[in-house]
Amino acid sequence: MLRHRRTIVLLILLLIVVVVGGLTLRQYLHHPDALWRIVSEQCIPHQRDNQNPEPCAKVDLQTGYVLLKDINGPLQYLLLPTAKMNGMESPELLQSKTANFLWLAWQQRNVMSVRRGAHVSDDVISLTINSATGRSQNQLHIHISCLRAEVRDQLYQYANAIHADWQTFPVSLAGNQYIARKVTTTEFSQHSPFMMLASQVPQARENMGRYSLAMAQLKDGEWIVLATERNLLRFNLASAEQLQDHDCRLLNK
Repeated sequence: MLRHRRTIVLLILLLIVVVVGGLTLRQYLHHPDALWRIVSEQCIPHQRDNQNPEPCAKVDLQTGYVLLKDINGPLQYLLLPTAKMNGMESPELLQSKTANFLWLAWQQRNVMSVRRGAHVSDDVISLTINSATGRSQNQLHIHISCLRAEVRDQLYQYANAIHADWQTFPVSLAGNQYIARKVTTTEFSQHSPFMMLASQVPQARENMGRYSLAMAQLKDGEWIVLATERNLLRFNLASAEQLQDHDCRLLNK
């Protein structure tokens, strides 16, 4: 009887992952190393041997990252390390020698404008990385994509209420609770937001895989960093990608 109950609980949790995470069953069962195989078996060798990054859009072997067009959305790109890193829980992200991957992702945002054939303004663009339970792939990847219109409105509306210390965002975003803090461009360029979360939020360092991060630029040029922690009781898998609109409907406004 106990074993039967455990099986039922596991099935319920799997259903939560599939439904709440916005994934189809096909996507959920997709091989979790698919992205890493593309990076390690195609993009890196092609760049190293032929100076051709395909199927990636860019391979920077010196800094250690690649850019790959995501299959979802007309403008969404992914930035991935050239080294094997699973994701938020990877200890390398908290080492000073590791590249500031979120800052690098922001520096590559022009790839969206190039693909569109027209300028994509900074106030439309956002960066996200999902938690260990909020992702389908076991290679760290940062989503470079558009913000949801209503999320941008909320960020602007409450911008003056957010300061340089982590605090609860005044309202839920896409149905989930987030903590937030402001970051200057100088601070963003010099300090990894992964380290900010680990060093400034109690118990975060020991539980990084439970968290998801998002970043967007405010009207005054400062940045807002958002983090949400997995909470299965609230059906929150910590997938900050939910704040993005891969169809980029903000561009039509």
